[in-house]
Amino acid sequence: MKFSIAFSLAALTGANAFVAPQSPVASSTQLAMSDYRTSVRDNVDVGSGGSPLYKSGGTARDLAEIWDNSSPVIVQGGSLRTWSFANPAIESVQVLLKTEGRPLDADVELWQGPDNTPHKMRVYVEDGALRTFNAVIGTPRGPNTVAIRNIGQLEFPLDAVVRPDRDDGLAAGIASVATRSETIQGGALRTYPFNPTVDSVAIILKTDGRPLNARIELLQGPNNNKQVVELYTEDGLDRPFFAIVETPGSGNVVRVVNTAPVEFPLYASVDAYRVGGGIDWPDDGLMIGRAF
Repeated sequence: MKFSIAFSLAALTGANAFVAPQSPVASSTQLAMSDYRTSVRDNVDVGSGGSPLYKSGGTARDLAEIWDNSSPVIVQGGSLRTWSFANPAIESVQVLLKTEGRPLDADVELWQGPDNTPHKMRVYVEDGALRTFNAVIGTPRGPNTVAIRNIGQLEFPLDAVVRPDRDDGLAAGIASVATRSETIQGGALRTYPFNPTVDSVAIILKTDGRPLNARIELLQGPNNNKQVVELYTEDGLDRPFFAIVETPGSGNVVRVVNTAPVEFPLYASVDAYRVGGGIDWPDDGLMIGRAF
């Protein structure tokens, strides 16, 4: 009797195993291609209002207007020039450096009191006309003096403009396109490849109040440095670093290296600043996929 009952249950279980398959139900999970981002920064409309120059229709002429409306100072190779700001209301200054197409090699320092250098940079640009150096230095609690030394040879002069940065100036424009920041531990590095349509990149480096030591490189091709900035700031919260890096052509990668020990992390924000169609690119031989 028990054997017959067990046999009947086994038969029912086997019958349930051979149920006719039903029509497949459409999955509710879908791949939103509009939210897909590759490793290349193709999301160029960044920030709450997008890039200020891109949205307002600005071009490289905006930077040219600064040079036209200012009085550039020629710094010959091996010489030093200083700009003093006694007004304590000036909390940041904009530093612009360029050449006539020759390499640019300079030391930029901020002096505050005797033997006190809270901020200093070593700047190298392969072509100072194609990639103008453009950065903002924090100058809280004046008076302050900005010193620029051309460490190149006598045959490599440079033009310099140092002027106060207003509340709605370059630093505010860079902050408006910053969408996110990431932590770079001491001794680590991060790379940021960009789409060829990106003409310039906004960079913000800061800390939580600790010293900031970093190296910023613009690469175009394997180990081909187009621009290098070696940066030191005694307080990355009080004196954050803002810069615009020109990225003409294709294959541009920004690399940020935290050269400090592991106890000194930094926070980096690297985003597209100005976006164009690439119409005025020089033929650099790196335009992969471009119709010739």
